[in-house]
Amino acid sequence: MRKLIPLLFTFALLGACTAGPDYAGPPRVASVGADGFLRAGSDVDSQAPLSSDWWLLLGDPVLNDLEARALAGNPGVAAARARIDQARASLRQERANRLPSAAGQATTIQAKIPGLDLQNGPPSGTPGTPGQTEDEETLSVYNVGLNANWEIDFAGGQRRRIEAANAQAAASVANAEDAQVQLAAEVARAYVGLREAQSRLDLVEQQRELQQQTLELTYQRYTQGALALFPVGNANAELELLKSQIAEATADVAVLKDTLAVLTGEAPGSLDQLLSKDSAIPLPPTRVAVGDPAALIARRPDIRAAERTLAAANARIGVAEAARVPKLSFMGILGLGGTQPDDIFDLGNLSAIALPQLQWNLLDFGRTEASIDQAEAGREEALQRYREIVLRALQDAEQSLARFSQQRANVAALAQVKRQADTAAGLNQQRYKAGAISQADLNTSLRQRQQATVDLNRSIAAMTNSWIAIQKSLGLGWSEPGTMPAVANIGIPESS
Repeated sequence: MRKLIPLLFTFALLGACTAGPDYAGPPRVASVGADGFLRAGSDVDSQAPLSSDWWLLLGDPVLNDLEARALAGNPGVAAARARIDQARASLRQERANRLPSAAGQATTIQAKIPGLDLQNGPPSGTPGTPGQTEDEETLSVYNVGLNANWEIDFAGGQRRRIEAANAQAAASVANAEDAQVQLAAEVARAYVGLREAQSRLDLVEQQRELQQQTLELTYQRYTQGALALFPVGNANAELELLKSQIAEATADVAVLKDTLAVLTGEAPGSLDQLLSKDSAIPLPPTRVAVGDPAALIARRPDIRAAERTLAAANARIGVAEAARVPKLSFMGILGLGGTQPDDIFDLGNLSAIALPQLQWNLLDFGRTEASIDQAEAGREEALQRYREIVLRALQDAEQSLARFSQQRANVAALAQVKRQADTAAGLNQQRYKAGAISQADLNTSLRQRQQATVDLNRSIAAMTNSWIAIQKSLGLGWSEPGTMPAVANIGIPESS
């Protein structure tokens, strides 16, 4: 007993420690973005975004309905939420592994061993031993009871497993939020594309009608001998080009309707009635609140998921290092039984066994070291992955801001072109009424006005999509509350 006390004291000291490095938070990064985003234009505010439901700022009830349907019914988001349940169940399992386990058991043993008297003495054939009967060669055992197992976590390996499972569960929550961010932006882009395609289809059909009239007038002049055949061919070629544009716009409308249906978790064609009525292309607000790079990094779900994955990888090093320390486990058996079936009902036949086991891998030919090296390499991979995601997040934000400023300038320029086309069409209508120009000339002016509208609508759609890209790059769009870990020393990560 005196020899056992120092050994138990040593194990108690080991139990106060936890193998592996403690997680110190995300990697240190260099300061950046003190003055905000570099590519932000004059129409961008440094105030933090006020709402995660950014699509409400577009003021389109149909889009609001589509976003709600998508967040509730999209299979991809549902799968991400199911992964949260899996991760949380894994965490509960790891926590339960720290506690003893007990199970009921019922055992019967029937054995016949010739030449061995298990009840009375040495094997038959030993000098001075009488021959055995068949009953003496038969062994019967009946037992009903409980068995329990418990492994003492001296090195903290199980604590590190719980730490890793907890971090992985948090990462799964962040991944689900990121799935919502991606989905919200995808729904909005498809909706903007649909409204642009519907407007384009209507305008090109109007152009086709005007060009059909122009072709008929040109052909009449050809039959009267006032024109050569060449202008008729040109007018017909323009008409066929417009027909091809109608076919393209029609296909775009159908594809985008089906895209929105699938994104909301419904079959293609399910939303045709909801989306059949034309509507204006949603316009972004005049001012855009973006916050600063530090807030972006703390908010974006994919960055938070990468940070939690890094924490889990760090904890797995401790799991691997815990294999170096001896393991002490206990198994206990408590039951009733004997050599007859009725013995299991006799309280006087109580049997108890305690089996402590000490295990230490003194010679594993480098398996433990290889496992530790593997865990450390996994942490390095997670670290570099975190740095990459941070850099790409900053790049996404800067690029979307640059595109948004450019698209606003493009819309302003095309709006001026549209105003000039409207003015020209109005003057030509007056000239036509005065007999100064022909119907064909007027139709050409009207077509130019409609084409200017098509170009402007495309530019507006591109501008709205660039604003949507800003919301996505800021990590907005998830509605469920989540815990955002404190991230210190935010900026561009330094190379390690």
